[in-house]
Amino acid sequence: MLPLRTSLALGIAILSASAAAAQLLPQLSSPLGPTIGRTLEDVGEDAARPVRSGLDQVDGALQRLRQTRLDSLSALVRQHSDDLALDLRGDPAIRDELLLLDPDAGALDAAQQAGFDVIGDDRLEGLDIRTVRLRPPANMDLARAERRLRQAVRGATIQSNPIYRTVGTATPQSTATPVARSKARSGAVIGLIDGGVAGLSSFSRSVTSRGFATGAPVANDHATAIASILLGHGRIPALVPGGSLLSADIYGRDPRGGNALAIARALGWLAGSGAHIINISLVGPDNPLLAKAISVVDKRGIIIVAAVGNDGAAAPPAYPASYPQVIAVTGVDAKGRPLIEAGRAKHIDFAAPAADLVGANATGGVGLLRGTSYAAPFVAGTLASLDPGQRANRSRAVAALSRLAVTPANVRSGLVGRGIICPKCATR
Repeated sequence: MLPLRTSLALGIAILSASAAAAQLLPQLSSPLGPTIGRTLEDVGEDAARPVRSGLDQVDGALQRLRQTRLDSLSALVRQHSDDLALDLRGDPAIRDELLLLDPDAGALDAAQQAGFDVIGDDRLEGLDIRTVRLRPPANMDLARAERRLRQAVRGATIQSNPIYRTVGTATPQSTATPVARSKARSGAVIGLIDGGVAGLSSFSRSVTSRGFATGAPVANDHATAIASILLGHGRIPALVPGGSLLSADIYGRDPRGGNALAIARALGWLAGSGAHIINISLVGPDNPLLAKAISVVDKRGIIIVAAVGNDGAAAPPAYPASYPQVIAVTGVDAKGRPLIEAGRAKHIDFAAPAADLVGANATGGVGLLRGTSYAAPFVAGTLASLDPGQRANRSRAVAALSRLAVTPANVRSGLVGRGIICPKCATR
């Protein structure tokens, strides 16, 4: 049995099961799904009344949530068994591919002697990172292949190519009336790594798209909703009037879409195309290639904003939000209370509106949005409206945002990082 304080904290966390439907991942079936739509404070108040009565249930629910996540990842692999497999860490990844980062000739020779074939050798555009893709020996599963490669090639950076998923939900139609926003024009260029943004007339002239997966770019509801928060659509006011959006579609129609290599390639394109700020509303595991790409982009003064995901506080830390170079964003409701399903990262920098929002979909319609995916663009858009000197690097950007952030009296310290950004900007 866990200590009382820990169990209560986990009890609140366990009620945070995912409401996120990914482009490729099946939706996680929450063991406590009816709680989605609530906040940490709501559940905390319920849990505080029968303080000890639910501790066993809390511990059991924690195990169920963990198992639910594992079952969901396994379901994804079964659904796309020709393309995906579980890697050495249990994450879905491209089944017939391992990566070597910046290998020397000796590492490549050792890999080939161990039975691995080179299927690609590229220096990533805009990043100067060399990636060599290797095909494992026939009939060897991905996890075993990674073990074998690590034994054969000592000291090299070896990894699978895991899949990252979008985070957020949308429901059709809404009668909510968005509030007015500033009409100050921005010259900032924002990069978006996601699915494809629809070419809607309201913002198509402001969007430049490029695909990094088979069939891409393909219009995607998730990416289009984020674009509409930033650029406006119909009655949805623009958060970044006059802004430009570079849209990198890493999914397309590809079962292997959303992988770490695609994200790294997208980062390189955005860095070389003039992006000042990059929004990433995706989650997945820690990964050496992604970490290195993020570091390279950060050193160039480009600000990366990422959502913490919707897998709940009991889930593993989300990446890329957990990288120290990234501004990690969680979500709150209209009262400034953290969403029950909000995930976690190794640090939380800020929160932003993430419930009962209005956004466009790929067909030009409007629907209600919920999830930390849609909190991230409020932070990215606020950064775009600042003087360039205030966002010259991550530390300056965090300092500038901190001066704008607010923390409601009813929200416990730390749950929203340094505070809530743009609470009045919500497209409600």
